[in-house]
Parts: sequence; C-alpha cells; structure tokens
Amino acid sequence: MTKIVNHWIGGKTAEGASGTYGPVTDPATGEVTTKVAFASVEEVDAAVAAAQDAFATWGQSSLAQRTSILFKFRALLDGHRDEIAALITAEHGKVHSDALGEVARGLEIVDLACGISVQLKGELSTQVATGVDVAAIRQPLGVVAGITPFNFPAMVPMWMFPLALACGNTFVLKPSEKDPSAALKLAELLAEAGLPDGVFNVVHGDKVAVDRLLEHPDVKAVSFVGSTPIARYIHSTASAHGKRVQALGGAKNHMLVLPDADLDAAADAAVSAAYGSAGERCMAISAVVAVGSIGDELVQKIRERAEKIKIGPGTDPTSEMGPLITKVHRDKVAAYVTGAADEGAEVVLDGTGYTVEGHEDGHWIGISLLDKVPTSAKAYQDEIFGPVLSVLRVATYEDGVALINASPYGNGTAIFTRDGGAARRFQLEIEAGMVGVNVPIPVPVGYHSFGGWKDSLFGDHHIYGNDGTHFYTRGKVVTTRWPDPSDAPAGVDLGFPRNH
Repeated sequence: MTKIVNHWIGGKTAEGASGTYGPVTDPATGEVTTKVAFASVEEVDAAVAAAQDAFATWGQSSLAQRTSILFKFRALLDGHRDEIAALITAEHGKVHSDALGEVARGLEIVDLACGISVQLKGELSTQVATGVDVAAIRQPLGVVAGITPFNFPAMVPMWMFPLALACGNTFVLKPSEKDPSAALKLAELLAEAGLPDGVFNVVHGDKVAVDRLLEHPDVKAVSFVGSTPIARYIHSTASAHGKRVQALGGAKNHMLVLPDADLDAAADAAVSAAYGSAGERCMAISAVVAVGSIGDELVQKIRERAEKIKIGPGTDPTSEMGPLITKVHRDKVAAYVTGAADEGAEVVLDGTGYTVEGHEDGHWIGISLLDKVPTSAKAYQDEIFGPVLSVLRVATYEDGVALINASPYGNGTAIFTRDGGAARRFQLEIEAGMVGVNVPIPVPVGYHSFGGWKDSLFGDHHIYGNDGTHFYTRGKVVTTRWPDPSDAPAGVDLGFPRNH
C-alpha cells in the first residue's frame, strides 16, 4: 500500500482535501513509494489561520517558555537523527552519512535558537536629554512562511523555523513535494516537545500553495531557498504584497587554485565539494579555475580520486554517492556532459552511462569531469546541480578573479594557496557572499549568517545567524520621560528629600 503524506495544521495531521496528489519516488529504484497531498488555497488559508490564532498567545509568551520547548525539541531531534536521515535517504537518495550530516547542521541552528535571549537583548540610552531615556527593542512579526528545496529537506527548514519560533513568530512551512516526509517528522517532534497547536504548520503542494502564501495578507514574511529564477519570482511577488522577503537563489561556485597550492589537498577538496551529495547542493564547487601551469597535474589528481568514488543506493553503507532526485533531473544533468565536447570542452570523465546492477531503474549518473571548459559553454554558465565538475584555465591570479567576478552568481567561492597575501587580496576582491581559504565549501557555522551576492540572493537579509534574528523581528524605539519624584505636587510625599 502506497504511503500518503498529509499536511500538519493546528497541531495535528490534516488529510488532504483537494484531491490532488504528487508522486514521491525512491531515487535508487525509480519506484513511486509515496503520495503527497497538494494543498488547495483553502487548505493554505486554514494553516495560516491556525498560525494567526496561535500568534495571539505565542507572540506574548516568555523567552523562557519558548527556549524551554526548543531545548526539548533539540533533545528529541538528537535522539531521532537516524530516523530522520533514513527518511531523507528514502526520498532524496543521498547516502546515510550525508543525511546525518544534514541533520547535524540543522541542529546548529536549533542550538542558536535555544540561546535566543542573548540575540534579543535590547539597547538602552539613559539621560539623552534631561529626564529622558531611549530604548530599542525587537518584536516578532506574526505569521511567517518558509518555502524550501528538495536537496536538504531537513536542514534548510531548520535554517528558518527555529529562529522564527524563538523570536515569537508562528510558522507555515511549504517543503519540497519531492521529499516531504522529513518536514512532517520535524512537526511531530515539535509537538512532542510541547509546542502549542498552530505555532508550526506544514502544507505540501505546488505553485498553488506557494502563490497563496506569497499573497496571503496575514503572512508577514517569506523565507525561500531554491533556484535563481524562482527566488527572483518569490522576491518580486511577495514584496509586491508588502512582505519582508529573503530569497536565496542558485550558484556557480568557483575554486581558484594558485600555482603554490598543495595540489593533493586541492584535488581532495575539489572532489568532495563537487561530487558530495551528488552535486545537488547550492554550495557545491562546480568550477575549478587553475592558474598557470598546474592545470594538467591538478586535473589528473582530480580524475584519480573521482574514479574511486563508489556510487550506489544511499542505504548501502559502502556507497559514497547516491542517485539524483528524479529521472527528469538526471537526464538534464546528463545533457550538459553529452553536449560539452561540441562546445569546446574536453571530456575527461563521462558518467552519463552509469547504472547500478539490480537497480537499473534508479536515477543514476556517474562522475563527470570536464577540462579546458570555455566560459561560453552551457556546462559553465548554468547551475547544473549534479556531479559535473568543470575545470577552466587562466594565466594569472588577476585573470582568475576577473573570470569569477564576471559570473552573475555570487554565492560561495574558495581559494587554495599557501600565500597569505594572495588569500587576503582574494577575500577582499572577490564578489561573493561566502569565501573559503583552503576550505572548499565555506558554509558558515550557525552563529554567522549564510547568503550570497548578486543573483544568488534577493532581499536584504542573509539566513540564520544575526541576520536571521533581525529578519524575524522588527525594531521599535521607545523614548520615555518620567517626572522626578522630587517634583511631585505639594501634599504628596514619596519619601524623597526636596533637595534631591
């Protein structure tokens, strides 16, 4: 019997009423294992209404109450790591170790939310004028929404809702319809931790659900992670409806390798950053820029390592890389490789014919490595979101920086070098929001914020960290004057001497 994933509204499971369902596939087998209910406008409205009702009390709750629940949620999340990772593997396809790593990175933001009282401390200036004090405080927005991608079905929602809830908001999550079960498990754990009904809600669906969240007058802010075209649409649509928006888009992350770099370390980093999670992550390194004469040696070292990667089902503990999320996506990724030679690239490794014995219907693709890729090639220009690494050659450091800065994306980048001066120049000159120095995937820890520049971010706030706290609250400044007790009217004695 096919599993059905329903919505979570008002603290309990809400069976889909629209009659529309989407298929959820096991990427390793190609088999449809689950149906997910797609929400109608009315069902989205019900979730927002539940969140709006809950905000009346949750928004006024104490910091101690909120953090107490989040501490309990953290303990439950920690205890259910394997179960959540198994749900991710079953629907996304990534190997179990990758799925566990995703949960661990989400836990970092829960940790941050548990200590929200520090982030929400206000400011006070006394005696700005005679008898006048000024205080700055931050207050929750109300109902906020999160729209999250398929590649990290647990981590990216946890980049959003723990901080939003800790700040006193209520939340409506619209996870990817391709792998929805992890989000529902998070909702159940929040309820088990004691979160009041309606504070956290989950609605599944497609553009109908998304558009209703963007338009709904009671939704005050929208967080999004996904592709650049959709991020641009989310930002423009939600902004037009008066909402605060943070919309994180796509990427084409470059790794600049200087001639003095440790090429073994650079090759190790390039392989892990390009092919980990089958390349389905916005912080993947998809372009290596080799400076000077090191290109041939670096490509050979990358090839040697890439050829040893074991590809197989995510449930197999010996697998290092799993399948892609859908057959359609698999075929799209393969097209970049098969068309690369005609666009001037040298195909060093072609993984398009890869399959796994006994799982022939899975969404398999092997490792692909392209060398001497021209900047005009689609394999370079587009975010492929698969295990395809392009190597470009430049003569100098300056040429490399110019090439990277010419990209419309500015999510993350990295430099590999032993030269501290070159690294310092790079971090100042490069046009990207996250920079790694001998670190291939510079995803910030939870108490710093994640976000790119240019076409990788639409909106003024990065996600989590201090930016996350500011995004989910709004500032208020209070100017106060109280009469001094010594100035009280005659006949009223408050115990202060008249000469005070």
